[in-house]
Amino acid sequence: MKKNNGQISHGRRVMNHAVAAMEQIELYCAAHPGSPSAVRRPQLFFRGDLWVAVLGPSIEEGIVGIGPTVAAALRAFDVQYLAGLRPPSEVIKRRRSFRSASSMPAA
Repeated sequence: MKKNNGQISHGRRVMNHAVAAMEQIELYCAAHPGSPSAVRRPQLFFRGDLWVAVLGPSIEEGIVGIGPTVAAALRAFDVQYLAGLRPPSEVIKRRRSFRSASSMPAA
């Protein structure tokens, strides 16, 4: 789109939006240097009214964080990434039960 009657074209607005998002990513990563977002650098998309941070081949198959701001999407991504590293609570309970039973002397 071109400049019409003092209006900024859609293309320029999108470019300014992308530059602002990149700056927000850099600020977030500088403030959280060890976070999964800073280390893994997920792709960032704007869909509807939400920001989507994705690491992986697709939203369906990857790790995803969604939020109304870039920082919120990156925080949500960090939470999801770290949650994937922790075993589910059932696995933890089973391991504890197994350890307790195996440490008891045989009769």
